[in-house]
Amino acid sequence: MTEPKDSRNPRVHSLDARSLRGLAHPLRMQLLNVLRRNGPATASQLAAKLGESSGATSYHLRQLAAHGFVEDAPEHGKGRERWWKAVHQGVQFDETLLSDRDPDVRGAADLFLHEIANQRTRELATWLGTRDDWPEEWRRASDMSDWTLRLTPELADELIHKMHDLVKSYRAQAPDDNVPDTEQVRVHTHVFPTRTE
Repeated sequence: MTEPKDSRNPRVHSLDARSLRGLAHPLRMQLLNVLRRNGPATASQLAAKLGESSGATSYHLRQLAAHGFVEDAPEHGKGRERWWKAVHQGVQFDETLLSDRDPDVRGAADLFLHEIANQRTRELATWLGTRDDWPEEWRRASDMSDWTLRLTPELADELIHKMHDLVKSYRAQAPDDNVPDTEQVRVHTHVFPTRTE
């Protein structure tokens, strides 16, 4: 859901205090994530997928629309059926939101980051629970690695940018949907300091 900093990318929405408050809710973040990854859907379809009531998904979709995250997708609808689609492919989080003077903004920023971590944990748990359903080639092509390095903040920042550039280079090579064995792949990166006793 979060994308690396790139102010030139129109597919990425930069969060400000107002839009953050509109997004920082677990169900809204889940709805937006599903629409980004799976494409347009109705409130009822999203409710069934997420185990929620269609009343709850309808309400939170309208809130997401009010803050510019989703919009109607009338090309998919039939009759009175209302379809929704994501407006952007990702969001850019501004670290200064965590130190905003407004405690509501700081709370929303904290909730947003924790929900991102929860979503990534759910994605990994889903993969582990369903990996036997995938062909051997995909099981061999998955990874759960971690490293511990000693770095300065400058080197950590350099590492982050190099990893982002590498992932972007693969996005540019993405095969067409009709290429056999092509699947959507999730890549998570985490770089953070830890203290030793």
